Amino acid sequence: MRKKKISAIAIKSFALLLVLGTAYQAVAQAAMTPSATTAYAKMAPIDQYLMADRVAEIALARSAAPDSIARDAEVQVLGPHGFETAVKGTNGFVCIVGRGWTSAADADFWNPKVRVPMCVNAAGARSYLMRVTKETEWGLAGRTPAEMTESIKAAIAKKESPAMEPGAMCYMLSKQGYGGDSAPHWPPHLMFFYSDTDPAIWGANLPGSPVIAMNDPVEHLTSFVIPVQRWSDGTEGR
Repeated sequence: MRKKKISAIAIKSFALLLVLGTAYQAVAQAAMTPSATTAYAKMAPIDQYLMADRVAEIALARSAAPDSIARDAEVQVLGPHGFETAVKGTNGFVCIVGRGWTSAADADFWNPKVRVPMCVNAAGARSYLMRVTKETEWGLAGRTPAEMTESIKAAIAKKESPAMEPGAMCYMLSKQGYGGDSAPHWPPHLMFFYSDTDPAIWGANLPGSPVIAMNDPVEHLTSFVIPVQRWSDGTEGR
């Protein structure tokens, strides 16, 4: 059975689904059903992708990481044309709430309900987040998944899209997010980003290894996913 193509940034999210096993099978099955592929066939009105309550969006973004990190992080919220700084930070971390264009499988590309909290460190903010930010702007402008892929390829070819900085990583420990209809809830996890790296350097994808990795040939990006035990609030990640 052919799996549905996954949009470029979403491949990193899909790597997480491989950790789940049964959830991965659910996504593959959902992607093959007409309801999954047609429910969000076009872009919804922009205001459906925005959160009217900025305080709620700030709190949701901060829920991606433990309070010891998130309370001093910069927080960006989504406006009509892209992410805007709502709270200035002091520790180099940046917390946002990703939308379907960058944080869901293709079936949920236009799903306005997608809300994925993430908090990147300083290296991630200067590299990985720069890509997410630009692709979010393209999504708000109405670019289709195919157009998004071509835009990503062009930006990388022109070196307008930065390579991953050493140490770029992301906390995704919120139990309040929504990853889309295909896979609504993910376990708490960390992500580490490299440019075109061999997953073998971390022993990823091997029997018994807790590390999952996936190479994205469009983004020239290698993402490592490591599940952790607890959510950002300290409760068990079940």
